[in-house]
Amino acid sequence: MLNHIWLALMLCAVLVGGWNGQLKDVADKALEMANTAVVGISIALIGVMALWLGIMRLAERSGLVALLARALKPIMRRIFPEVPPEHPAMGSMLMNIAANMLGLGNAATPLGLRAMKDLESLNKTPGTATNAMCTFLAINTSGIQLIPVTAIAILAANKSTNPTAIVGTSILCTGCAAVSGVVMAKFLEKLPVFRGSRDSDAQNEKLKNGQPLRTPAAGAETEEVAVKEASTLQPLKWWGTVMISVFILLFGFLFLRMVFPETFGLPVAADMVGKSLFVRGVGSVSLLSIPFLLSAIPLFATLRRVKVYEEFVDGAREGFDVAIRIIPYLVAMLVAVGMFRAAGGIDLLSRLLAPVLNKVGFPTDLLPMVLVRPLSGSGSLGFFTELVRQFGADSLIARMAGTIYGSTETTFYVLAVYFGSVAIKRTRHALLAGLAADLVSVVVAVIVCRGVFS
Repeated sequence: MLNHIWLALMLCAVLVGGWNGQLKDVADKALEMANTAVVGISIALIGVMALWLGIMRLAERSGLVALLARALKPIMRRIFPEVPPEHPAMGSMLMNIAANMLGLGNAATPLGLRAMKDLESLNKTPGTATNAMCTFLAINTSGIQLIPVTAIAILAANKSTNPTAIVGTSILCTGCAAVSGVVMAKFLEKLPVFRGSRDSDAQNEKLKNGQPLRTPAAGAETEEVAVKEASTLQPLKWWGTVMISVFILLFGFLFLRMVFPETFGLPVAADMVGKSLFVRGVGSVSLLSIPFLLSAIPLFATLRRVKVYEEFVDGAREGFDVAIRIIPYLVAMLVAVGMFRAAGGIDLLSRLLAPVLNKVGFPTDLLPMVLVRPLSGSGSLGFFTELVRQFGADSLIARMAGTIYGSTETTFYVLAVYFGSVAIKRTRHALLAGLAADLVSVVVAVIVCRGVFS
């Protein structure tokens, strides 16, 4: 699928650019995006990747990931039947989904890449995406997020009287997108054109029947080490349980102080003035989440007798390798997308689709942002900002755009980064499932916003 789309983007960029007399812009953008992929994204990711992969290593070695996976085993087992319930991939995926919901972008990506690495350890056909990978990315590209922070910030900066009005509509849209993405992934994986190889099918059958699976050497070695480490863990003493409880209560106190500052005789933060308790609560959780994770996980690991410094360094070492590994995939995708935009391809598509969309009542002013959103985060943000300035921060168009921006994701970028981290070239139905989630989110956003804000 990506093979044909990538080729189409490249050819259309050259043809449309030549017709419009913008071949120089196309060439310049190709070089610019190649540089952005390496310097602006991959190299910039190294530090963040090292930090969160180190913390993830501690969570895994301390048994925290296994506890998390066990707690939500019934739900995850239904969504990912191909993954053994106690496998580290379950916990990794859960931590990534939780980070996305809280809007922790810098933390969510490394956790997602770690999840892909864990899923790859179950892959009998390296280079080809498994059903679990496609389903996981369908959830990831649905843009699950409780508070669309960036969209709210743009509306507030443009003097909106109620910038948080899109919170409810965004939650509804992103929920519909996630459900539709999973349903579409489950449907597409059964189609002959998207079915995996015979080895992959046999693997899935073994997992469903509870039979042992012979994983690749690297994956088997990693799992064997994890099991060995888990068997040597010391149970928490009573005083360790007390320490963890006190630590959690401390953050609970900080949470209450941020949500109800007046009760503690403190002024309300400038960015929280006039906001509902729900928005305050989610915003406070988002602010406290990273400090909590960076301190609670090492504390828990220490109480389980894990050598936290050594394990953190071993985990962080993977960050550099992953960041370098994704460079070719990022260059390929970002160059194609950048060339297509520079050639005027988005404008051409908008003109071609406008007559049809007018007949079904879809605002054509939203079309450029909707078309760019799966391709480019910065590009769609630019279109969103321009819509807000043009129509007003409290207009129906602005709120539709904010809801769409807050409930969708840059699908092509996510697929390039996540699949690139484990050298997956045959992505099967992952792209279609992700785009289906985006489409549902856009349609629901238009319908819901008309009903709520008209």
